[in-house]
Amino acid sequence: MDAATLQVLFTKPYGAPGPSAEQWRALYDEAVHFQDPTQEHHGIDAYLKAQQDLLRRCDDVLLKPGAIAITGDTAFVEWEMGLKIKGIEFIYPGTTRLLLNDAGRIVDHRDYFDFVGPTFGPVPVLGGVVRWIYRRFVG
Repeated sequence: MDAATLQVLFTKPYGAPGPSAEQWRALYDEAVHFQDPTQEHHGIDAYLKAQQDLLRRCDDVLLKPGAIAITGDTAFVEWEMGLKIKGIEFIYPGTTRLLLNDAGRIVDHRDYFDFVGPTFGPVPVLGGVVRWIYRRFVG
């Protein structure tokens, strides 16, 4: 696993297809564990289904990588994900932590991002409540 491979894996412009199942399977272990703020899955088939479900739920998806760091069996990728749903674009900045096995395949994939703020912040009334909660507890 190297930075160039991760750059390709974490790049998907709007209008372009996502990685194929073969591309995922070439890099991910059969027993991969995947977790993000909204879901958790075990095994490559469940991971592939989660990726396909995201693409199916959205009108379009963007993934743009930023900094990439690899140390030993751990890799981090900063990214920005855009989701277009019913004419509204939601932008989620985040980071992925990947753990690699001895063969260099991904055995653990964990995404870190704020799901609540970008999802509900733009919604009238509800967005004001979300921003108030963030200010109250974070700011």
